[in-house]
Amino acid sequence: MDAKQRALLLNIPQRIDTERMVLRAARAGDGPEAFEAVLESVEELKPWMPWVHPAPTLDGSIDFHAQAEAKWATRDMLDFQWHDRTSGRLVGKGGFHSILWDVPRMEIGYWVRSSMAGQGYCTEAVGALVDFARRELGANRLEICSDPRNLRSRKVAERCGFVLEGIHRRNMRDPLGGLRDSCMYARVFE
Repeated sequence: MDAKQRALLLNIPQRIDTERMVLRAARAGDGPEAFEAVLESVEELKPWMPWVHPAPTLDGSIDFHAQAEAKWATRDMLDFQWHDRTSGRLVGKGGFHSILWDVPRMEIGYWVRSSMAGQGYCTEAVGALVDFARRELGANRLEICSDPRNLRSRKVAERCGFVLEGIHRRNMRDPLGGLRDSCMYARVFE
């Protein structure tokens, strides 16, 4: 049995509780809620997120969430909706992408809606995702890739114990199609 087949047998919890939030597996019906948060945040997301170009659509959000639920089942992506524990409002999204089960290694991606940014939610969620990956997924390596100019994202990585391994020069397309650098942050577990 290979690593991917073993991953399919994992009973991965679909909920993570933090002090202020509930992180739960993205579902097919989450598209409209996420789209509302993206619309609120599109100007802040444009410089960093390629998926904001062209402009997001409700149909695109609905499709993404249907695919996210399917990719959870195949263990190709583990995406979470982050909800405020008190109000139930969607705070942001994030989870595990670019998963290599034979290591196991995964990249953590994240964003927070604009009206809730700067309140520590992202650091709280990423910290919970790190603990989850280690405890539930047996992760040996976690990565966060960020544009060097995205200081807020870089600070989240650093607050969550990730180490900057280097800056990869002109290795990714920026949201407008040009080339950009990317910071590679990692946490490695023994």
